[in-house]
Amino acid sequence: MNARTLIDVAALNGLLGRADVLIVDCRADIADPQRAARDYTEGHVAGAVHADLERELSDLSKQGLGRHPLPNAEHFSMLLSRWGWTPQTTVVAYDNANGALAATRLWWMLRLIGHRAAAVLDGGLGAWNRAGYVLTPELPTCATTEVHAAYDAAQIVYTDELRSLGADALLVDARAAPRFRGDVEPIDPVAGHVPGAANRPFSDNLEADGRFKSAAVLRDEFGALLGSHKAGDVVHMCGSGVTACHNLLAMEHAGLSGSRVYAPSWSGWIADPSRPVVRGTL
Repeated sequence: MNARTLIDVAALNGLLGRADVLIVDCRADIADPQRAARDYTEGHVAGAVHADLERELSDLSKQGLGRHPLPNAEHFSMLLSRWGWTPQTTVVAYDNANGALAATRLWWMLRLIGHRAAAVLDGGLGAWNRAGYVLTPELPTCATTEVHAAYDAAQIVYTDELRSLGADALLVDARAAPRFRGDVEPIDPVAGHVPGAANRPFSDNLEADGRFKSAAVLRDEFGALLGSHKAGDVVHMCGSGVTACHNLLAMEHAGLSGSRVYAPSWSGWIADPSRPVVRGTL
């Protein structure tokens, strides 16, 4: 199997039961953080383990780094160990938001440790259900492994580097346009966006049925956004460093490789009230 960005439901169904495939249920509900675990217990793709966005794919003890701070590599290594991951494992992540929440976050974290055999389920759990594939409440048994992974720090952008990059970078915000403009802000205490940022809502990556647009269409759309910039100049952000990964995956799927993520994102930027904020489209 050669999964690097997306996998469709039929392909995933054909992988069920394979010892070299790890399926991860990444459902999340920011309004009700406990709901995803309950939903997983009631039914999930056969063999799937569960990843908790708040407790496992984030480290909420870190201050000033946004609502979903990236956990240390040691923390992530322990999680992978518990799941029985090895460098030879192919990982398929899915969620209930067409990859917009924790599935693409997990995909990005795996890339940070150099693991490329990972894909997000195209269309998410909705596509799986619509195709008539079943869910099971049966919990998998994982043989633990020993994992000692390290992040490639060059793929992660923090605030000091972002400010030093200036016009050399193209900062792309994945939040919906009203939040980007600062018309509304339902989650964070300050509305608006980082000066100089462009807006590419992650929902623009999807067709009406929730699946990703074709690689060719995404390449054209991101190409128009890039202008004179190269793909490697792009730094993705969002509210907390989660949906930013959706735009990263879309670019990689389009063959536009090398963009990065501003991990603290908007909620991290506004942690320091001295940092400038822009409202409106300019």
